[in-house]
Amino acid sequence: MTNPPELTSGAVVELMRSDGDSSPNFQPRLQLLGFKPLGAQNADPSAPDRYRLMVSDGEHLCQAMLNTKLNYLLEQKILEKNFVFTLVQYVNNVVQNKRLLIVLKINETDVHRFGERIGSPTALDPKPDANILAAASAATAGSRSPAPSSSTTAPVETYASRNPPAEKPPATFPIEGLSPYQNKWTIKARVTSKSEIRLWSNNRGDGKLFSCTFMDETGEIRATGFNAAVDEHYEKLQEGKVYYVSRARVNIAKKKYGSSTNEYEITLERTSEIKECMDTADLPEVKYSFVELSQMESQQKDALVDVLGVVHEVFPLGEIYSNKTNKSVAKRELTLVDNSGYSIRMTLWGKQAESFDNHSNPVIAFKGVRVGDFGGRSLGMFSGSSMQIDPDSPQAHLLRGWYDSGGKAETFQPQTPGGGSGPSGMSSGGFNHKELYPIAIAQEKFPGLRDTPDYFSLHATIVLFREENLYYTSCPGPKCQKKVLEQDDGTWRCEKCAKSYENCEYRYLLSVSVADHTGQVFLQGFNEVAEQLLGISAKDYHNLMHQDSDAAKAKLTEAKGKVWNLSCRVKQETYNGVTRPRYGINQAFAPDYAKDGLHLLELVRKYPPSEGA
Repeated sequence: MTNPPELTSGAVVELMRSDGDSSPNFQPRLQLLGFKPLGAQNADPSAPDRYRLMVSDGEHLCQAMLNTKLNYLLEQKILEKNFVFTLVQYVNNVVQNKRLLIVLKINETDVHRFGERIGSPTALDPKPDANILAAASAATAGSRSPAPSSSTTAPVETYASRNPPAEKPPATFPIEGLSPYQNKWTIKARVTSKSEIRLWSNNRGDGKLFSCTFMDETGEIRATGFNAAVDEHYEKLQEGKVYYVSRARVNIAKKKYGSSTNEYEITLERTSEIKECMDTADLPEVKYSFVELSQMESQQKDALVDVLGVVHEVFPLGEIYSNKTNKSVAKRELTLVDNSGYSIRMTLWGKQAESFDNHSNPVIAFKGVRVGDFGGRSLGMFSGSSMQIDPDSPQAHLLRGWYDSGGKAETFQPQTPGGGSGPSGMSSGGFNHKELYPIAIAQEKFPGLRDTPDYFSLHATIVLFREENLYYTSCPGPKCQKKVLEQDDGTWRCEKCAKSYENCEYRYLLSVSVADHTGQVFLQGFNEVAEQLLGISAKDYHNLMHQDSDAAKAKLTEAKGKVWNLSCRVKQETYNGVTRPRYGINQAFAPDYAKDGLHLLELVRKYPPSEGA
């Protein structure tokens, strides 16, 4: 019979009496006696399972939990029942008045495949002050030095004659070891991102909040502060710096509000202790898992990705009015490119949009940006995202060299029609055939029952235009476009800008019916789309109506019967108490019959004729 591998005697006692983080000088050999999946301990169904372990040193055994990032050890059978392994990193928590060992790292190159239980280990009471401490005392009694006799007089040293002792840094927990069951903990972590202060209002009142992401060598976790905590900690926490953080609450994470993969999150209180740490040598910089732009189409909508790209084009600062907050939000769009030959639109919001400076087409590393499907694939920053301009990394340097040595002159394949919207909101590129549906199928697949929009494409013929309210008088002020009314003195008044103007602008507000072989649908189109479909600006159409109304109507007749490729959207909207779907046109493209034909051929090839046909 094969001799059993040697285990570390007394290891379980030592592990269960330890308090907090592991010691690099203590890496015991243990045996895995068994394990059990507990299922996802989170309301999020996508959260990973957690595994409970039973480990032994041959004399005693205890329960442990496996770090979810190590689940692959069991799932890939690197560890199995009765295997012997070396424990490299762990944390010891008190959970519901019981000690619980959390396994953070093992030596995967030092796993012994053994098939039998070693020794006759007995269980220890996991309560922190029970027989664990008694066993620990017995195990260490023989190694203690005798106490000095009372006759021995130790030299007396006054405090004034020596330098005050340096402040000892607090004992810290790894982020991966945090859980809602701990009362006392301190983490040492780097702030990798910090949001702006956001205001909120609901039926319970008004308030403000901010969030940030902490990271150490074991993982990352999102932290949020509300109201008084914002006043206390917002200015103190700075991106890139390292802090000791304690006296805060750990809760189950609300995944929809952040990009952290941790199943828990931190809530900062006004009384939370946050102290900057100058010793940052053992903490990693921000970790990225970059996705090439050529692979973006395979990413799911709302997925969070890391992207490294060169800013190829920057569009003017715009503004979006938010019904939720009743205020305008600054918006800026960039076109990113990389050496995969693709480009994509990236949207910045708020202060990041306002302060962005395109100095010599910088390389930017984005972390945790959200994938959108606005007429294809696009990217957008949100509160949990971060960006680092011109990072000092090999990948960034390689991309910088490629772009400066000729990459900037290449032609890039967009991930959206046109690959980025210009000042008018229109794109200049192609049509996404992968989202093309017949009208009847599009209405069935996208009935417009959601508050968020769905996107699709149509190849359809214009049937008619609604001539009533075809255009409106618009504010000429920058970034406004609100309706203005003529005053008695001949000026035009804009209530939003609270100003009067000598002249107004004219903008289309189009309602057009389009049809194909399956059905007909009314679509809404704004100024730029309407100008394409009608072939005349709203100002020129207005002037023509006043000069020759028949000629103006002839313009509408001329536009009927034409075929267009249309990128469309649908969203549920409520007007005058009635909720219904609202279909609109984002972009219009003249048909490219060569590409359209290739698309049809591709569809035909997916459905080969049956035998005998």
